[in-house]
Amino acid sequence: MPFIQITIAQGHDAATKRALVTQVSAAAAAATGTPEAAFRVWIVEVDPNEVSVGGTVLADQRQREGGQRR
Repeated sequence: MPFIQITIAQGHDAATKRALVTQVSAAAAAATGTPEAAFRVWIVEVDPNEVSVGGTVLADQRQREGGQRR
């Protein structure tokens, strides 16, 4: 049974996270030929103050961009 862990910054709504796990599961099944039911996919959320993107703390980047999610 394959396991897929997705690590993202906090702040995404439930619908976005639901779409992410279902689409990743479907893509992995299609790419490997493994039945989708075999996959376990979960999300780990990280505080945006604890993530750096290109040397900039994600919370600071979001603030400058008006709260947009990345």
